[in-house]
Amino acid sequence: MGLPLALVFARKGLRVLIHDVNENSLETILRGDLPFMEHGAKPLLDKALKNGFLCLSPRPGDIAGASTVIITIGTPIDEFMNPDTKVMRRCLDELLPYLRDGQLVILRSTVYPGTTHWLDKYLREHGKKMKVAFCPERVVQGFAIEELQRLPQIVSGTTPQAENEAAKLFGVIAPNVVRMKPMEAEFAKLFNNAYRYIHFAIANQFYMIANSAGLDYNRILEGMKKDYPRAGDVPKAGFAAGPCLFKDTMQLAAFADNQFSLGHGAMVINEGLVHYVISQIEKKYKLDRLTVGLLGMAFKANSDDTRASLSYKLKKELMFHAKSVFTTDPHVTTDPSLLPAKEVIAKSDLLVLCVPHSRYRGLDTRGKPVIDLWGFFGKGTLI
Repeated sequence: MGLPLALVFARKGLRVLIHDVNENSLETILRGDLPFMEHGAKPLLDKALKNGFLCLSPRPGDIAGASTVIITIGTPIDEFMNPDTKVMRRCLDELLPYLRDGQLVILRSTVYPGTTHWLDKYLREHGKKMKVAFCPERVVQGFAIEELQRLPQIVSGTTPQAENEAAKLFGVIAPNVVRMKPMEAEFAKLFNNAYRYIHFAIANQFYMIANSAGLDYNRILEGMKKDYPRAGDVPKAGFAAGPCLFKDTMQLAAFADNQFSLGHGAMVINEGLVHYVISQIEKKYKLDRLTVGLLGMAFKANSDDTRASLSYKLKKELMFHAKSVFTTDPHVTTDPSLLPAKEVIAKSDLLVLCVPHSRYRGLDTRGKPVIDLWGFFGKGTLI
């Protein structure tokens, strides 16, 4: 999320410094290349580098000259599905010697409720008199450049001055700002992601019920939604994953003393869809004699991001059950085991469409059976 934000600020005439400990990523950006897919970013990157509005540095000391420091490190969850603040604390400890009084520090990533006030207290305990704000990102990955300039921006601060300065900064790029208290803003972000995660779980539960009854969920969904606006937002089934939705739902559950039954139910359904697919395949095929090909390894369509992708969870499970497993993805460049789609299709007895990339439209599957939860190839394939 940091690079698109930097490019949009640079487009508006602000000088931006990107500090990162990953020097390979910095070198990639400095060459004018993007380390990930982001629509509309390349022209902005080229222009920002050319006019000198974008600088890059692996040295934390270079942030001392900035009036505003935006931290794009969030709160991950640990193996117990509880918030893990070690990454945030390590980042702060590395920056502390170079932070100076009067700077505005903005948390940008999704954080556990109360983190903004914790940061303010942590800085004061270390003798830093700074203005602390929380302004959560609200964009769809891959479309941040466009959405940063189109969607309203939530801003909050631990003091009126911090809130006002954050509102002024984001007012440069956003059409309007929504002012909230820090904990309200933290919950707003978590609620948004948990709602989407639960929304997808409903569709996946419907899919499993319909499929177990020998029916095509996508055909039912089409009938439900036809000329009926109240069903317009019911989604299709499919793997719901990625670096945010599951994690943020579990953060909310942890805050609620694990009394967030809807969130836990959504996790069981969405994560369990992988096991359901395998169990249903085993009812129809001798899986230990089959070579299975997986189409799409990113966590969502038309993305190159594999973080928390359920495609890899499916691959891991199938490697235990199937004769062999081959994988392909037209966008992912970080997995050396991926093969071209044609080769995977040729080698496989059975295909699973894990991610409905647009580039799979019209794909020749050579008559191989395809498990298509999404209904992408025209209709859902019953397992």
